[in-house]
Amino acid sequence: MFVGEYICKLDSKGRVLIPSALMRQLPAEQRDRFVVKKDIYTNCLVLYPASEWDRQTNILKKRLNPFNRKHSEFIREYYRGTAEIMLDGNNRMLIPKRLAEYLGEQAKELMFAGQDGKIEIWERSAYEKNQTNESDFQSMAEDILGGDFFINEDL
Repeated sequence: MFVGEYICKLDSKGRVLIPSALMRQLPAEQRDRFVVKKDIYTNCLVLYPASEWDRQTNILKKRLNPFNRKHSEFIREYYRGTAEIMLDGNNRMLIPKRLAEYLGEQAKELMFAGQDGKIEIWERSAYEKNQTNESDFQSMAEDILGGDFFINEDL
């Protein structure tokens, strides 16, 4: 669904304009409500349209038992810091202070990186530093996609 990388400015009130190119990639009825949370693996935020967030949480609900201690702890951490985002009339979102701090106190320029059903939000320099070199990426592609013939029946 989302494709592209976009540099955005965070204003003094913690608002950022969602790039129009990303907004155009969403159906009109999905442009008003989003969920933002900390990424599990890296120091960035993940922005989901509400429909994709609902899809992701339904996957979790099918796999997790809230009466299992380990599952319960996972659920708590997964939702920690999560916030619902509503855009203002100018397609700006207010990043909650606790989540903006997670990106770093110097976060004035952000990188919005489209990744299928989600958008990663990075402090720009952290995004640029967190890049896999070309040969490592080639090896990763071969390890993940190479070898046995791969058929994804969901496509």
